[in-house]
Amino acid sequence: MLASLRSRAVATGLAAVALVAACSNADTLPIEPPVDPPATDTPVLTRTVLIPGRSNPWDIAVAADGAVFFTERCAGLAVRHANGTIVRLFGTTGSALVATDFFCEGQSGMNGVALDPQFASNRLIYVYMSSNATTSPRTNRVVRLQLDAGYSTASNRTDIVTGLAFKDVGNGVGGSGAHSGGRIRFGPDGFLYIGTGDNHSATLPQHPTNLGGKVLRVTTSGAAASGNNAPAGFDARIYTYGHRNVQGLAFHPTTGQAFTAEHGPNHSDEVTPLVAGGNAGWDPQNRPALTCPSNYCGYAGSPTSMPMTDVVRFPSAMLPAWTNNNTSQGTGPAVFLTGTQWRAWNGRLAVGVMGGTRLAILTINGSGVATNETSATTLPAVRYRALTLGPDGALYIATDAGEIWRVTAAAAP
Repeated sequence: MLASLRSRAVATGLAAVALVAACSNADTLPIEPPVDPPATDTPVLTRTVLIPGRSNPWDIAVAADGAVFFTERCAGLAVRHANGTIVRLFGTTGSALVATDFFCEGQSGMNGVALDPQFASNRLIYVYMSSNATTSPRTNRVVRLQLDAGYSTASNRTDIVTGLAFKDVGNGVGGSGAHSGGRIRFGPDGFLYIGTGDNHSATLPQHPTNLGGKVLRVTTSGAAASGNNAPAGFDARIYTYGHRNVQGLAFHPTTGQAFTAEHGPNHSDEVTPLVAGGNAGWDPQNRPALTCPSNYCGYAGSPTSMPMTDVVRFPSAMLPAWTNNNTSQGTGPAVFLTGTQWRAWNGRLAVGVMGGTRLAILTINGSGVATNETSATTLPAVRYRALTLGPDGALYIATDAGEIWRVTAAAAP
């Protein structure tokens, strides 16, 4: 089955690249498969613990002046200034701006963070957070804030996307606050991509208007971006749907195409190249042959009976570039490595595997298919929660152990 998926992935990937080129600002860039340098050109990595002793760090954004913004799931947004001082900007009591509606529960809280493409001049920053501003159910939302020039205060809170699905009550497959997604990233097209989760709800991924189990693509004010190509009857902000729990968003350095990384249930972690209006093929409902607690069949089957990408129900589903050998190890964050300092890894996709406690390095060919996988074996075996490539060319990593690293690459001596 995997071989057939691979062959179909080539055709799907070529169509995806063509569509992205037509709908983004990357349409003048060449689309050519990368040429792999010799394996002996693997970079030498140097790891520095930049910020130790944090509580559940979840995401990172790095400014051109060296300021490192990071979220902690149950505390909020903070910044490490270039001189090493840390200031809490937004969240719980003790923050410069307290969010009285913010809470954390289960996997949810203050999750993704992203800097505005014009951050140097407008000081706008965006976070994905859980909110009890509305109840029954509570929700997730994306909030835009404005920082002062010295990154000491936050103001002008604007909730640009509200009503994102939150699992308000536990069920037979897990507790409340599960599967909120939460990664946000600006693409090279200038639009904000928002990954959401299925909340352990069977119907959310394929639902046309509920925003759970989706990738949204919006403007900086939260309006639907042009070219989303959402199917008729769908919320216009939906870029892709049929996802399980999107916690990785990355953009190909040549084509600009968006990729997601998701962990599977008891199988099939996936990395998937996205196509505007596409269906990722996750549909954990109505599986009569399976026993499904709370009518959620996501954990009840196998790669055949409950696939992550169901090409039987959805023959035109977007096909994964990589499937982690039909296992599930908690694949989450992802970023493309760019710059000659990365040597043989220049242009490859770094994927954090949380349960597998490794950083996987994938070669993605011109058709959007992973042709090779290696691991950053010189880095510690930890749960990799966030990956961000800084303007300085370094890789910034948040771990579930409570550290934020700065990893630099160089040639072998």
